[in-house]
Amino acid sequence: MSGLTMANAPMQGGSDDSIGDFAKFGVITVSDRASTGVYEDLSGPAILGFFSEAVESKWEAVYKLVPDEQPQIEAAIIDLVDNQGCCLVVTTGGTGPAPRDVTPEATEAVCSRMMPGYGEQMRAVSLKYVPTAVLSRQTAGIRGKALVINLPGKPKSIRETFDEVFKSIPYCIQLIEGPYIQTRKEVVDAFRPPADRRTAKPPPPAAAQ
Repeated sequence: MSGLTMANAPMQGGSDDSIGDFAKFGVITVSDRASTGVYEDLSGPAILGFFSEAVESKWEAVYKLVPDEQPQIEAAIIDLVDNQGCCLVVTTGGTGPAPRDVTPEATEAVCSRMMPGYGEQMRAVSLKYVPTAVLSRQTAGIRGKALVINLPGKPKSIRETFDEVFKSIPYCIQLIEGPYIQTRKEVVDAFRPPADRRTAKPPPPAAAQ
């Protein structure tokens, strides 16, 4: 889904027929220039476009645009998880070696456990396209029952990496007691062990007597 801006990016989606649970996603674009209007953010809309294409569960998103300031990045992540109830927070930008690239530090500061495998996988994917992928410091971590993951800053790189790493994200969220997220297999075939796969949507909980 190309050509997206925040004016036309999807903020909700999914199918009523999905066997998955409703999920709420947070998207944070970290950029000094985009946050001051020097240029339009295209990275956040690229992530929202991915959700629209890949996620079959009903979902909605909350979007934030912040400068490369660690306290503001931390505050945005905390708000999306603790107050907005997001089970997945995806950041874009601020993961390189430049002095103001502090998104990984902000992520580590607000997460109780880190998931370094995601950064390793994204760098391995990106190295197929550019040798400078080794300069990326992307990481991921867990805060409460939410996964926080850092993506690259360019829309093209976002799709190259997110299409691959998202294969394990629904099961990760399931393991940390988040919602059951179903994907569209023709876009992203999410992996789960057979014993953890649903074949039908569970009935709603019985009303309290």
